[in-house]
Amino acid sequence: MSTASTGVTIRRAGPGEAGIVAGFIRELAEYERLAHELRAGEAEIDAALFCDNPRVFCDLAFLDDEPVGFALYFYNFSTFLGRHGIWLEDLYVRESLRGRGIGKALLASLARRCVAEGLGRLEWWVLDWNAPAIAAYRAIGAQPMDEWTVQRLTGDALKRLAGVAAGRDGEGEAQ
Repeated sequence: MSTASTGVTIRRAGPGEAGIVAGFIRELAEYERLAHELRAGEAEIDAALFCDNPRVFCDLAFLDDEPVGFALYFYNFSTFLGRHGIWLEDLYVRESLRGRGIGKALLASLARRCVAEGLGRLEWWVLDWNAPAIAAYRAIGAQPMDEWTVQRLTGDALKRLAGVAAGRDGEGEAQ
């Protein structure tokens, strides 16, 4: 799929392109000042995106046949809407190419997917210090969800809770 106004082409990542995706993830982690948290490499990305039953998907943006950005996403579900949606986990465009409509083209491609598949939402997070991205998202009509606070379990806390839950009913489910 090509976007005439930007000259960018968007297409689904294919087998053999995990290295491109992993490279973008590294660049994104550095930009977000989170490189110290990065654990995934090319092998993990390849296994997640190109397995028999993938649960995560990736679109790549190309400019003159050069990969310049990506959108990594998965399907979620809204109990209030009773419909699936797309959760955009990561959106990244190379810093030197920002402001040329590439990120908007990636978002528009996902929006078209949502409309074509009858999905109810396209959602994502943005770091509160990323003013240029926030401004771009407002310009396309995205609304902040300030009343929600993200919660996360990881590492030892996740393992502790799993151990408590498994101890209650023997099946690994919390009561």
